[in-house]
Amino acid sequence: MSRRLSFNRQIKTLANAYMTAKEKVIQSGFACEIDWQHNLSLERITEDIFLREAAWVVLSAGMRESVIRRKFPEITAAFCNWESARLIISHREKCKCDAMEIFRNERKIESILKITEEVYYKGFEIIRKFLEKDGVKYIDRLPFMGPATSFHLAKNLGLPTVKPDRHLTRVAFRTGYSSPYEMCKTISEIIGDKITVIDLVIWRYATLDPNYLVLFCPSDI
Repeated sequence: MSRRLSFNRQIKTLANAYMTAKEKVIQSGFACEIDWQHNLSLERITEDIFLREAAWVVLSAGMRESVIRRKFPEITAAFCNWESARLIISHREKCKCDAMEIFRNERKIESILKITEEVYYKGFEIIRKFLEKDGVKYIDRLPFMGPATSFHLAKNLGLPTVKPDRHLTRVAFRTGYSSPYEMCKTISEIIGDKITVIDLVIWRYATLDPNYLVLFCPSDI
């Protein structure tokens, strides 16, 4: 078998595995997540959405998604429902106190407040321009943002990025790709889904099936 034919077969296997994963994710009740990710665009992001998504990413760092999802409604209430940076900063100490009662990680809560201050002092339209111009590079300069979290927030704001989390990195490595982005880009070129949707599907499938690597690279397990 020629190297080219073998490579094409590997790509087809990867694409088929993705479609199987997507079907499982939908059947498990997460179609709304796929729709949400598909419809995201930076142009439609508002100040309250930015504050909410930034807080979600900060809190999620190093934590199980299910834990943050359970606590997030109360966190949202503590931060004035993300109504505006001005409202949160004008009630800064109360917001911090209320949030600490729910989530006892002062560094993360302070990081959320510092990001809110960035929005308050610069104005969200300036922030949007930074995002349009510098994307992940701008996000990486925000409090508590790092190599993985900055990509996470970028993806949640509609930027065409892929979060290099441990699940996607494992699948990419096992299937012969140098990065999760390159893997998702290949699948996107075949299937047509946005790379952010592909990222979401593979990540969510991995949370549903601990043996997720079997689907994507069965001959390697």
